[in-house]
Amino acid sequence: MGRVLNDKILNKHFLYWLVLLLPAIAIAQGGLDGFLKPADSLNKARRNGVVIAEVAVAAGTLVGLNQLWYADYPKSDFHFKNDNAEWLQMDKAGHVFSAYHLGSVGKNALQWSGVSRRNQLIYGSTIGFVFLSAVEVMDGYSSNWGASVGDVAANFSGTALFVGQELLWKEQRIVPKFSFHTTPYASVRPNVLGETSAEQLLKDYNGQTYWLSVNLHSFFKESKIPKWLNLAVGYGAEGMVTGNDEFINTVFLPEKERYRQFYFSLDADLTKIETKSHTLKTIFYLFNTIKIPAPTIEISSGQGFKFRALYF
Repeated sequence: MGRVLNDKILNKHFLYWLVLLLPAIAIAQGGLDGFLKPADSLNKARRNGVVIAEVAVAAGTLVGLNQLWYADYPKSDFHFKNDNAEWLQMDKAGHVFSAYHLGSVGKNALQWSGVSRRNQLIYGSTIGFVFLSAVEVMDGYSSNWGASVGDVAANFSGTALFVGQELLWKEQRIVPKFSFHTTPYASVRPNVLGETSAEQLLKDYNGQTYWLSVNLHSFFKESKIPKWLNLAVGYGAEGMVTGNDEFINTVFLPEKERYRQFYFSLDADLTKIETKSHTLKTIFYLFNTIKIPAPTIEISSGQGFKFRALYF
């Protein structure tokens, strides 16, 4: 049962990423700069294509989740579950990240279609919150889980981070990013934290780091700071083989306690690299979700102060 459950968790996370990337990948498949160039005015064919693609992908993903995840478990009346203390809130950081970038994809897809900026924000930027909220409703009707107020709050925060910057600055100066490294914890409970590197990328919270990458030039536009240079603040956690300490004595643990990690590092905003190629702009946009390896300062309760020459 444990292996089946965690394979379903992997499938759920994979489908999240599919929703995040598929619309942008579909746009990039045109191959020609003329196709990738955003429309100067409303292009109804593009707009209709984007709307149909997003609705189809979202609906297909929800159906897939229902079949892969929920179908084998009993239903219940809608209810909530308080999971805010689990995994030292690493899962909540993931919800912020996903909601932000889903909204970014939605907004930029409509911009590419020539839709008005107002409608980009109303109908595009909120797609992450709407989709992830639908998943929470499905959780709420499953007796094994439950809708999480913490997840909803994290989804809203990710959407608000994107929309707020668009309203305040008309640009994204602070971008959530992600990095990952393998850890020894996965070998302790591979059925939960992943057996392969691909599984561990999605399931091992010990190796995940979520960042807020701040573009310095955007705040100091008259300075000589390179337009692409960012300062990144990261959050991670280690010592976790369960969501909480409830089953801590049933498995062998490395000699470490659960603890939080905070990071300070340099980064690059790939979207600030100047190019006239819309193909390169699309590639830079897609990869701007990932924090680049760089010298990093780590501060944690478990390890104290550390300098890492290169951290990812």
